[in-house]
Amino acid sequence: MDKNSLAEGIHWVGVVDWNLRDFHDFTTRRGTTYNAYLIEDEKTVLVDTVKHMFSDELLCNIQKRVDLEKIDYIIVNHVEMDHSSSLPMVAKKAKNATIIASERGKDAIIEHYGADFKIQTVKTGDELKLGKRTLKFVEAPMLHWPDSMFTYIVEDKILMPNDAFGQHLASGQRFDDEVDEHVLMEEATIYYANILMALGPLIARKIQEVVQMGISPAIIAPSHGIIWRSNPSKIIKAYLDWSAGVSKNKIVIVYDTMWGSTDKMARSIAKGAISEGVEVKMVKLRASDNTEALTEILEAKAVLVGSPTINNGIFPTLGSFMTYVTGLKPKDKLWCFFGSFGWGGGAVRGMTEMAKKAGFKIHEPSLEIKFVPDHEDLKKCFELGKQIAAQVKA
Repeated sequence: MDKNSLAEGIHWVGVVDWNLRDFHDFTTRRGTTYNAYLIEDEKTVLVDTVKHMFSDELLCNIQKRVDLEKIDYIIVNHVEMDHSSSLPMVAKKAKNATIIASERGKDAIIEHYGADFKIQTVKTGDELKLGKRTLKFVEAPMLHWPDSMFTYIVEDKILMPNDAFGQHLASGQRFDDEVDEHVLMEEATIYYANILMALGPLIARKIQEVVQMGISPAIIAPSHGIIWRSNPSKIIKAYLDWSAGVSKNKIVIVYDTMWGSTDKMARSIAKGAISEGVEVKMVKLRASDNTEALTEILEAKAVLVGSPTINNGIFPTLGSFMTYVTGLKPKDKLWCFFGSFGWGGGAVRGMTEMAKKAGFKIHEPSLEIKFVPDHEDLKKCFELGKQIAAQVKA
């Protein structure tokens, strides 16, 4: 077998996108891959395609192994364009192939690319015999699109779950035992926090369903990043913990500042929390981004968000953050809001209203300080940090 083989006759034929730095408005500082897999048996199968600008490279990778006209099936696990936008080009070359998708996947393919395809739909439990191998399908609606599904190679115990268990990580290596474990788990955490966090309850139920179906993968081959072959249980356990809201005694302070007042408040709050023996992470948004903030929040018990008031409202970076975080709905966190203002407030009220609408658990009262915090104001900030730390430890 070559370095891109998952098993005899099962090969990675995807592409590496070394230059991607933004995906769904979160930062992908290590690039990504678009993973596609070729299964050679009595029937030949392509599992997923790639982003359209890499279609020629995908076709070249496939042609190194088989004639495109010999492809019998193209499986579309998910119709989001980073996986499917090469489909029209591939289907044109692989003119004898039948496309396999969920019922919603079929609808999405037609809506994106028209009806000029031969499509066969599958549902959970359906199987496709290839010869020596059997494919089993598992629908996974809203993980993370309505059309999503998993493909499982029964005999080899290889799960191809598309966007589940992935990472945005460009690498010349394909497998988890070939890369730095710390980097791999860091990127897997970033990926979960910024794409899948809102879907925690669905993820837990889907993992339970897969186990009940007797699926026990020896290899997990996601659509982005590195393939898990040495220890796939590691990422499964991480997903179970994250979906259950498992956290540690940690506070994240997300803030920005105009003239330093909110920064002084944030630092004093942090000192108060640290004095109680709680881990603190500070994220100033113009020095960092929403991606780092959400990744830090994933395993925290409390989040304090600080904004100066501008035009009677939320500072722009915090407005963006609040929109981002309320969409991802972090589970089981305590939230508290603070900030500074000049002649009139508004930022803290606006953030609190957004958080209440999202159903977040909020510590009240919030803390607002006019203009530059003095010694007494900073004592209030310090005490707020201590109060939140006490609740975290409790």
